[in-house]
Amino acid sequence: MADARTGKMGKEKDVVRLERESVISIMKPKLIMKLAYLIGGKSDSCFVDSPCTPVKWNQHQKEEFLKLCKRVEYTMRAWYHLQFDDMMELFALFDPVHGSKKLQQQNLSYEEIDTLEQNFLSYFFQVMEKSNFNIVNDDEVELAHSGQYLLNLPIKVDESKVNALPYKLCQASPCWNFRLRKLFSRKKNGRSKTDSKKNDDIAYEVEDKDLYVERIRLETMELSFRNLIGRVTIQEPTFEEVIVLYRRKSPKGQNDRAIHVKHFKNIPMADMELVLPEKKNPSLTPMDWVQFIVSVVIGLVTLTSSLEMPKADFWVVIAILSALAGYCAKIYFSFQQNMATYQNLITQSMYDKQLDSGKGTLLHLCDDVIQQEVKEVIIAYYILMENGKATSDDLDLQCEELIQEEFGLQCDFEVMDAVRKLERLGIITRDSIGRICCVALKRANEIIGATTEELVMKARQS
Repeated sequence: MADARTGKMGKEKDVVRLERESVISIMKPKLIMKLAYLIGGKSDSCFVDSPCTPVKWNQHQKEEFLKLCKRVEYTMRAWYHLQFDDMMELFALFDPVHGSKKLQQQNLSYEEIDTLEQNFLSYFFQVMEKSNFNIVNDDEVELAHSGQYLLNLPIKVDESKVNALPYKLCQASPCWNFRLRKLFSRKKNGRSKTDSKKNDDIAYEVEDKDLYVERIRLETMELSFRNLIGRVTIQEPTFEEVIVLYRRKSPKGQNDRAIHVKHFKNIPMADMELVLPEKKNPSLTPMDWVQFIVSVVIGLVTLTSSLEMPKADFWVVIAILSALAGYCAKIYFSFQQNMATYQNLITQSMYDKQLDSGKGTLLHLCDDVIQQEVKEVIIAYYILMENGKATSDDLDLQCEELIQEEFGLQCDFEVMDAVRKLERLGIITRDSIGRICCVALKRANEIIGATTEELVMKARQS
């Protein structure tokens, strides 16, 4: 959601509000090795291997911790395996390549196909939510359409070519091109206030988990001699990942149920239209038509006035016609240049910015879910081991502080989701007043037990 904020000089500034992302962007191997290093680097004295007690680690604990991380990941994969398999089997019926043949082989009724489609969409959006993607809302679409970044042409979707399943944009938390200025600071009291001197005199209260960034565009800059001759810095929000889900409209007499899934990266918000399906070919903008018509009218009036003079100058008439033709040609060739830019951007989006499509995108999402879930569990368990008992709020704060201090990243840690998974694994307990504490590392490994992957690796080694 975006709104315009008023600064010290009374000038409105285009500011985009973004909630802090829940995704843990640290690579899992890096996270595990860093935490294992912290364990192995601590003193091995005063070691207490009992639940709910802060401990000082030794090398044995480091090895147990690495074993636990592997068992957590293997167990998580087993949990999600059946759900992911069901989603893949359902998508096979709606795959744009072979889906129609498989549906014909099943000999299903229209109602049965609708039910299967709804089941697939239900699985798909569950996975999207677990991967920390968000469906782009109307406000964000309007914000995207309000400006243009790389392109100066009006791009619209041909709704007549999109079927009953509307296209949906699913975006990961935006990253920010060019110069990033985070206009918030973390405070333990849950509120923060921007520093007006450090942030272009923009002063207003923000929520602790929100990020405000000014959107600097050419069309909103002040017209000044300095801006005209010097280098200017623009700042445009960019979606780190965009997934588009849609279905094309079937020709008459056909019932194409294929569902298209496209996955893109680094898409500027102002040019979000580039990844939309079934785009109309752009034409001259309304301003181009206004300039064209006005110039023609002025030229014709001037030409008529010249011809009505008693002694019409032939060269004056030629000059007027040449100027008129030149201006019209300028408008036309500018449009052609914009069209060439548009085609190049579409090509770039398809080849450079498209990460994957169809089944490949679904597999990427499934793996991303597992990686996020594993990292949440590992961080939460490590904090409980190091600091002992904690309430949910304390655990949330301590996990976020660990991510900030050790990895330099801001994250809205999903503590309740992590606690639920730890409880399901059976490696945490609660005391009489509801505080959370973990079982000892060795006991945690015993509770989870040897996984299938471990038994297979052991069999290979022997």
